[in-house]
Amino acid sequence: MKKKIYNFYCLTMVFCLISLTAFSQEDRTLQHYRNPDQRGLNVFEPPKEDSIEYTGFKVRLGGSFALQFQGLDHYNNALTSPNPDDPTINDNELIAIGSNFNLATANLDLDVQLEKGVRLHLRTYLSSRHHPEAYVKGGYLQVDNLDFIKEGLLSELMSAMTVKVGHMEINYGDAHFRRTDNAMAIYNPFVGNYIMDAFTTELGAEVYYRKNWLVSMLGITNGKLNQAVTNPNAYNPSIVAKFGYDKQLNDDFRLRLMSSVYTTSKASPTWLYGGDRAGSRYYLVMENTQASTKNNFTSGRYNPGFSTKLTAFMFNPFVKYKGLEVFGVLETSTGQDFGETENRTWNQYGVEALYRFGKKENAYAGFRFNQAAGKEAHTRNDVDINRIQLGLGWFMTKNILAKLEYVGQTYNGFDNTNILHEGGFDGVMLEAVIAF
Repeated sequence: MKKKIYNFYCLTMVFCLISLTAFSQEDRTLQHYRNPDQRGLNVFEPPKEDSIEYTGFKVRLGGSFALQFQGLDHYNNALTSPNPDDPTINDNELIAIGSNFNLATANLDLDVQLEKGVRLHLRTYLSSRHHPEAYVKGGYLQVDNLDFIKEGLLSELMSAMTVKVGHMEINYGDAHFRRTDNAMAIYNPFVGNYIMDAFTTELGAEVYYRKNWLVSMLGITNGKLNQAVTNPNAYNPSIVAKFGYDKQLNDDFRLRLMSSVYTTSKASPTWLYGGDRAGSRYYLVMENTQASTKNNFTSGRYNPGFSTKLTAFMFNPFVKYKGLEVFGVLETSTGQDFGETENRTWNQYGVEALYRFGKKENAYAGFRFNQAAGKEAHTRNDVDINRIQLGLGWFMTKNILAKLEYVGQTYNGFDNTNILHEGGFDGVMLEAVIAF
């Protein structure tokens, strides 16, 4: 009964929002805003250019939907491991998976132009792999202009500065701008995200300074994914910073070189590689027979287990020449898990090469290689995980994207008592995405 009441409440709220915002949906253009469709491709930080005229208070209701057909197989060669609660169950036996559709995912986005250069963003996951119920991912207030306080206030400074405050997706690295965020998969040219998926939502503030080719950012968060006043000594603040070069050199050639750092000296636990609550795209791969879609929502990814402290660096080159597009990830992360006294290091490498073609570059073919390698928590074994993705995509309209992907992933160096020993998965994924 409570669930029915809750679902009715959610639907009522959605209909109310639709009614309240119907008057403003005709003009959906907001200031300093990344469009949630094909126009948003290769936009990283929301644009600083003041190219949109402020016409007053405006509400934009948007959303996204994604559905996949999964045709993957997985394998391993691990020793039998009897379950301590039921010796007839082998904890290293892989669950049987076949070809079929995954759970459809959905997002609801609310973006509000509050004042000139002042914008609010809120994203709600309506359906996700990890949660059966709707829940808020996060949101933020973005300020690019101080005219709402006094006209012309610090106008020269604010022509290059942006301030974001909220419980929000932090701006560490550039890969998170190209990742799938639950149903928002239109920016990702492939189906899956990176093996070490650097993504978390934390409460904090980021200050940007962008002028000419320069991009810089300094932020601070409280390091927590779930906010609470309990355990006051469990976390120290986390620092996130970014610096680099981004310039359209001519009509055909763009070059972006960006470096990022995220560091926290005390946490319980850290969330940088475990902060995504929506789940991965490769359902139940490399999981045992007791796995469930909800409880094993990170299948196919790897969290190196830096739970108590972490320092991570990422460098991202991006080159676009006409239809050719190359994006790279070079990342190194150092930290400790609970009970460890010495640091471990993991390195991640990734390269994407795409060619976009057609009159509006509405089709593409691409290749991605991704490797994560380092010392396993506690065993300190040297292990590595390698993935290859081959993809095709077609924007039927600027809001509708169809993807076809082949993916192959292998695990090396894991003990024969580990379910990942000599393991891997491969096969084909189809994905349909709508975003508006």
